[in-house]
Amino acid sequence: MKPLKEGIIVKETDPKPRHIDKKKRGDLWLDELSMKEAEEAAKTGAIIILPIGSVEEHGDHLPLCTDSLQPEYVALEVARKTGCLIAPPLRYGICNASRNFPGTISIGFDSLYGITRDILAELTRNGFNKIIILSGHAGQSHMAALRLAAQDVILQNENAKTEKKPRIMVLSDYDFAYELKGRYFSEKDGHAGTIETSRVMAIKPNLIKAKGKTSFPKMPRFEIVAHPERYFPSGVIGDPTAASPSKGRMINKYVIEQVTKLVEELGSG
Repeated sequence: MKPLKEGIIVKETDPKPRHIDKKKRGDLWLDELSMKEAEEAAKTGAIIILPIGSVEEHGDHLPLCTDSLQPEYVALEVARKTGCLIAPPLRYGICNASRNFPGTISIGFDSLYGITRDILAELTRNGFNKIIILSGHAGQSHMAALRLAAQDVILQNENAKTEKKPRIMVLSDYDFAYELKGRYFSEKDGHAGTIETSRVMAIKPNLIKAKGKTSFPKMPRFEIVAHPERYFPSGVIGDPTAASPSKGRMINKYVIEQVTKLVEELGSG
């Protein structure tokens, strides 16, 4: 076993879920099931992962789909381990700090909240009541919209029978990836830095555009500004030059293991 940090262990071999029965079907994507298969999956308590990303700048070296690639990759690997299903991804999000950079497409809070709430409501209406929202983008407004949408669906079903009450988890894969800061990565590492660049190198190396440039800008801590991009004109917060595919594989492995545990937790309840 490889110790990464106090309280954090990455196993050399992939963990085997202890209590989740893998479905005999070969399909992992919800929208690739037939009507009857979807009905059966809901009846047997299939867990759904909904990957959410963004179209956002990540410096000159990473693609606009960086925040979408990561949760979709994690969701697929977790589904292969556990037999859970993956809902069609949503590749748009709220990108306040990067909204003025070329290529960023930021949607409004109400838009993200509304579409997420509708998707969750429809999943629960179809009988899927164990859901994980896994976001590759982790902005505060973005995550707040997702959590509010989930909360509304939970409250709307609070009087349902116990077995039909939905359980919804909302998180970013960076809730886990950033647990590896401090020992292996700088505490200051952030957007398009070592961790994120390494992960993309391991997932889609063909989409790496350049080596990237180190940037540790001083961002306003509390002040709301009209042009946040002026504080980090490179679009980078961190050191992408220190990234490597091997680091990316280690980070991705750790994130996959942690999300697998969440699926197991839902499956045991």
